[in-house]
Amino acid sequence: MQNGVLLALLAYASFSWADAVIKSLGGQIGTFEIAFFTTVFSSVFIYFTKPSHEQWRHFWRTKRPFAVHARALSGIVASVLGIYAFTTIPFAEAYALIFLAPLFVTILSMIFLKEQIGAWRWFAVIAGFVGVMLVVRPGFRALEPGHFSALAVAFLAALTVILLRSLAVTEKRTTMLGYLMAYGIIINGVAMLFTIDALPTLEQTGWLALAGGFAAGGQVALLAATRIAPANQIAPTHYSQIVWAVILGAMFFAEYPDALSLVGLGVLAGAGLLTLVRERVRLGVVRWNPFFRNRL
Repeated sequence: MQNGVLLALLAYASFSWADAVIKSLGGQIGTFEIAFFTTVFSSVFIYFTKPSHEQWRHFWRTKRPFAVHARALSGIVASVLGIYAFTTIPFAEAYALIFLAPLFVTILSMIFLKEQIGAWRWFAVIAGFVGVMLVVRPGFRALEPGHFSALAVAFLAALTVILLRSLAVTEKRTTMLGYLMAYGIIINGVAMLFTIDALPTLEQTGWLALAGGFAAGGQVALLAATRIAPANQIAPTHYSQIVWAVILGAMFFAEYPDALSLVGLGVLAGAGLLTLVRERVRLGVVRWNPFFRNRL
């Protein structure tokens, strides 16, 4: 179990470094270019990580096509919006808004899955929003399109979790990842044709490959973690990305959250962890899926 937690921490560190590389490319390369090339490079790595009992050539076979396509589309839109958010607003603020996803899951579970939401879970939802308000402070600073993009990513990530709950039993991993990769390459590739000014330089291509490698490595490490440790032990490690947001933002982008922002990030992490604990008490398992990552 300890090794599983360590692998999960490594996975989320890899995701954070991928986001940092993407952020470094902001202003140099267009959003759709970044999304297209990172998806291509991630797909190359992920292609070799399929389960031994599945075949990529069968990925298109699905028992619930509507839900599979909806999950892929929500993932791709979230990917593009996430890239835009990371390249236009401070790291910590982007993560604070995106980390509303587990709390959105609670709300969407009540609406679509008819789950009963108790007082503790409502408290976690309210506390999470308070934490975000402390970080972003709307009304005290100008909100940019990147903030709304990050908020949309949180909602789409939550929607993806709801879809994954219903797909996990019926669909293969190659099916869900295959459609996600196909949609990402096609949609971003077409959009890139209408927005591209010039192809990435050799150096920029290297950074894009590094971002794709980090993202794919995170997926592989997270998959390995879930094989040797229960999901309810792994899920809390997701909040280690808040620490990485502060560290990477300060190290590479001269972004230094003030004391109030740090308090807000702590409140947000605490609210998410409270949601996980209450789910563990109520069901014996954590319903929040650590595979909510939409970016390949």
